[in-house]
Amino acid sequence: MASALSPPRVPKPKYALPSHYHESFLEKKGPRDRDYKKFWAGLQGLTLYFYNSNRDCQHVEKLDLGAFVRLTDGAPSGSSRDSGTYFNLVLRNEEIKFKVESLESREMWKGFILTVVELRVPSNLTLLPGHLYMMAEALAKEEARRALEMPSCFLKVSRLEAQLLLERYPESGNLLLRPSGDGMGGVSVTTRQTLNGTPVVRHYKVKREGPKYVIDVEEPFSCASLHAVVSYFVSHTKNALLPFLLDEDYEKVLGPTPPTDGPKQPPPTSITPVSSQDKLPQLPNPDENYVIPISDAPAADYVNGDVPSPGRLVIQKPKKCHLAPKVQAKPPKPPIAPKPEPKGLSRGLARKLVFLPTTGLADVTAELEEKLQRRRAREHSAGLAEDQRVGLGAQRVSQVDPSSKN
Repeated sequence: MASALSPPRVPKPKYALPSHYHESFLEKKGPRDRDYKKFWAGLQGLTLYFYNSNRDCQHVEKLDLGAFVRLTDGAPSGSSRDSGTYFNLVLRNEEIKFKVESLESREMWKGFILTVVELRVPSNLTLLPGHLYMMAEALAKEEARRALEMPSCFLKVSRLEAQLLLERYPESGNLLLRPSGDGMGGVSVTTRQTLNGTPVVRHYKVKREGPKYVIDVEEPFSCASLHAVVSYFVSHTKNALLPFLLDEDYEKVLGPTPPTDGPKQPPPTSITPVSSQDKLPQLPNPDENYVIPISDAPAADYVNGDVPSPGRLVIQKPKKCHLAPKVQAKPPKPPIAPKPEPKGLSRGLARKLVFLPTTGLADVTAELEEKLQRRRAREHSAGLAEDQRVGLGAQRVSQVDPSSKN
């Protein structure tokens, strides 16, 4: 008897290794690590991925370079090791230390990281022409990738909500992108900096012209993507402006529109849910009003000249109202539209109805109609009585004067 055939073996799927702009071994030490730990690292986009080996497809750790501040060189303090194999990645809230195999590997990692963060190939590193060519290729891929996605600091908030977020969470960044509301695909950039001890909020318009984004400043600057717009502000301020990255969902932070009455609580100092009395009221169209009052005085805070300065604001004087001489101390009652004059109603009585107060008007009208019906009945009865009286009088006259019959 033939044995049953066993099902054919299905080959295990082969997972493709992830594609990176640059990859090699890195030894990493975080702020809570005691010593360096070796990983296979790969850079893709604005994320640095770490794997246990170069054959793994799933990363075990990752770092977001959106919070990038700077890169520094040097071995740990008190170490006699070669400082050319160490570099530090300073992020907004932490500092990560790395150790590589050679000086060339260190310069390569620094070059690729600066290329994707600043969207330009660095020129102040010790690199070979082949290295620069590889970074130029990575730059083209990164620009193409960013052209298809929004920056993480782009939030669908209004002008006032953007100012509120930057004020409440300064540790999360001070540069935010938002829709401009012009219907032309442009965006607005809101920044908040402390200058001479005073917080200053500024707004910039970025116009959409075909596939390009043009920053409307004194000398307009064209960018290929919104990521390039962010990089422009970061690089031109020497990292004084940093993209706003909030760990919590901004919609939960702002919350729905609260009631307008009631006292407001002071802004929180940490990332906590906002109370119902401290949420931002909605405006019909906040982006139509580019002059937002700061403190007690209005300020034209569109830096790129989209808003006229306060000195050029034209304040229209209120029109003078010619009031009639005051007749009585009590405020006049609201006028009541005249109703059509009822049939059979005298003109004087109909005119009185116009000035009746609105309270109980239906009852008064019903009462008048009842009186009118009674009056008509009395007039009708009086008319019949008069006709009878005239008839009787004529009959008596005819009896007294027989000649009236002729």
